[in-house]
Amino acid sequence: MNFLRRRLSDSSFVANLPNGYMMDLQRPDSSTSSPVSPAMERKHPQPLQQTHSSSTGASIFSSISSAMKQTTQAAAGLIDHSTSPTPPVAQKPKILLVIDDAHTEWAKYFQGKKVNGEFDIRVEQAEFSELNLAAYVTGGCMVDMQVMRNGTKVVRSFKPDFVLIRQHAYSMALGEDFRSLIIGLQYGGVHTVNSLYSIYNFCSKPWVFSQLIKIFNSLGPEKFPLVDQTFFPSHKQMLTTPNFPVVVKLGHAHAGMGKVKVENQHNFRDMASIVAMAKTYATTEPFIDSKYDIRIQKIGSNYKAYMRTSISGNWKANTGSAMLEQIAMTERYRLWADACAEMFGGLDICAVKAVHSKDGKDYIIEVMDSSMPLIGEHVEEDRQLIADLVVSKMTQLVTTAGSALSPLRPWPPQVQPAPVKPQTGPQLGQLSQPRPPPQGGPRQPQGSQPPRTNAPPQQRLSPQGQQPQSPQSTSPQQQRSPGSPQQVRAATGSSPVQTPKAGVFPPQQPRPPAQGRAPSQPSPTETSKQQPTPHPHLNKSQSLTNTFSIPESSQRGNTNEDEAKAETIRNLRKSFASLFSD
Repeated sequence: MNFLRRRLSDSSFVANLPNGYMMDLQRPDSSTSSPVSPAMERKHPQPLQQTHSSSTGASIFSSISSAMKQTTQAAAGLIDHSTSPTPPVAQKPKILLVIDDAHTEWAKYFQGKKVNGEFDIRVEQAEFSELNLAAYVTGGCMVDMQVMRNGTKVVRSFKPDFVLIRQHAYSMALGEDFRSLIIGLQYGGVHTVNSLYSIYNFCSKPWVFSQLIKIFNSLGPEKFPLVDQTFFPSHKQMLTTPNFPVVVKLGHAHAGMGKVKVENQHNFRDMASIVAMAKTYATTEPFIDSKYDIRIQKIGSNYKAYMRTSISGNWKANTGSAMLEQIAMTERYRLWADACAEMFGGLDICAVKAVHSKDGKDYIIEVMDSSMPLIGEHVEEDRQLIADLVVSKMTQLVTTAGSALSPLRPWPPQVQPAPVKPQTGPQLGQLSQPRPPPQGGPRQPQGSQPPRTNAPPQQRLSPQGQQPQSPQSTSPQQQRSPGSPQQVRAATGSSPVQTPKAGVFPPQQPRPPAQGRAPSQPSPTETSKQQPTPHPHLNKSQSLTNTFSIPESSQRGNTNEDEAKAETIRNLRKSFASLFSD
């Protein structure tokens, strides 16, 4: 300590310290003499310098303590580092892929919008025919885009964070099967509107119509009037004679394609031959002389209903000239939209098409997903609603990903058994200490032991007190004899639990048996060996006296047991010595 004081009080040592380190030692003092070498200072000590060295030593220790305090606070995170301004970190924008034709510029509807208020949105737009992708297990989905913009071919590669699908993924027309891209997006774990699960299910109109049949059976024909449709998996089943006229729909098509009105039986047979050539399925439904068509659309929580009346006289209301007007949204129309929006796990964007006949009845004929065309005077509003819906979904995805569990956390049953072992140890220790009293042996009072060694409730001791009465156990004197492991094994040979425990672990390692043995049948010999370990603060003679006071009457005539007792005492002393030396 004197060397440190002399060394730290040296003015040359303090002068060589870095700037700002132990400033109170570098303050100029009028009583400080000119710097001298440490050797000269030791040869010619001065009373004034000794006084200064003592004061300087005290300041050194205060500086060291304050530096240690600051280091501890910094390690604990108690020091506020927010005083120094940090430059804002530029957030990487979220990439939104919009699959739609070039007639709608979706980038302007997402301009100025942010995901969760902090991420910008970068919009990439292309059609299904302009996309290619590769999906990986851990790398997500990488999309390649080749589009023509103002006569220039644009090639880009990116990983989309979200996808808005506004095109049909499948049509039986040549070159319009993009289901492989839907599978690739699902493979890469990309989130979309609508969901990829629903979009893939919408690649077959009869499959979607089967969901409408479930709703029809659930709500009934009054609340959900569904057209009477017949499905034929191939032309071979098209033998029955339906009521004419009928509408035959071939395969999976859109915008009025593949729909034929059949007036009589001869035309129906001709139509069956065409189905045979197409090698596909077909559906038939009765022709309804409609007054107008009804369309109920749902975008998020926004509902709109439209009525379309044909002007050109075509039986297809969506073909030729038609007059379109918005009508009031009734509770019946809302029920249709809500019921259809629940299919395939939920549809964020959907539309229900129905026909209102001239006799005043309604017939639901079809449901569409997010690829539905927007109609009416509120097209811009609908596009803005779709953009807001996509932003809300992306925000929900970001917030959910921030609070999601790690891959190791979903397995709490494998993490919980760890803290159970420490709880089992004290219980075994508490159960093992009060065992000698039920066996009838004397015991000294345990007033000097800690409170945690108190005996457990009586109902837990009752099954242990019956152990001497078991036909497989020996007399209490034989069980209490602290002999060698061979003697303990011989005395308790019928006990399946005590035999391996007494032979495997020596007396100087009493803790492993306390954690691994069953709490119902431990031997008193192991109990006596384990008592000194949880109480290292007890007096050695007192611990040994308490340990070997029980079998004292049974050891007087047995020299072998006395030698075993002496050997056990020596082992216990060795364990105490090793414990205190550590």
